[in-house]
Amino acid sequence: MDLFYAPHITGSVCTLSVEESIHCIKAMRFRKGDTIYLTDGKGYLYEACIIDDTPNKCSLEILSEQKQEASFPYHLHLAVSPTKNTDRYEWFVEKSVEMGIAEITALICDKTERINVKTSRIERIVIAAMKQSLSCKQPLFNEKVAFQSLVEKAKEQQKFIAYCSTDKELSLLKQVAKEKTDTLILIGPEGDFTTEEVALAQQHGFIPVSLGKARLRTETAALVACNTMHIINQ
Repeated sequence: MDLFYAPHITGSVCTLSVEESIHCIKAMRFRKGDTIYLTDGKGYLYEACIIDDTPNKCSLEILSEQKQEASFPYHLHLAVSPTKNTDRYEWFVEKSVEMGIAEITALICDKTERINVKTSRIERIVIAAMKQSLSCKQPLFNEKVAFQSLVEKAKEQQKFIAYCSTDKELSLLKQVAKEKTDTLILIGPEGDFTTEEVALAQQHGFIPVSLGKARLRTETAALVACNTMHIINQ
């Protein structure tokens, strides 16, 4: 099944964006009378029939709508410091969306080397990955937030800060995380969190955790954290 994105479905007829129309008519070669599937990114799956196959303005008649159940019984929020290499951060975003993340925040730390994030580009990657994974719920991508501001305002039921440490007593995420609980995990920059940042996070209820013995890149650590939480919740 191919899934198309139409964020503003309000009646029985809708028109795809120029980009989605071109993809549908020129790339996928759907024609008038064909049935396709849409999502508004808000959790709904629509079945629709093409009534106008103009390549840059494809119009559809909505045949049915169905609310898609959430993939996981909790809200997973990863706050991840942007990597110096833009491609690595975008790769993390793409894969985490395919895996079923709910929210991502660009976390600006003391050692973050790149503080500018192209939000519009990231959002396009989020939408493409959502369609690729046949999900109907668009994850939220938050623009850059300073470390202190985020830890002070975090409202999730369980909060973790994952970092490299020589402390053998540091618990593994899989040992302390609870299932079916809204969760926020902080993943630091290439140079890791500072001791001051770790202390500040702890003051605001964050639990320090390890993701394993290996020293991981920022984007790898984020995906390990995402996968660990999903395994706990399966």
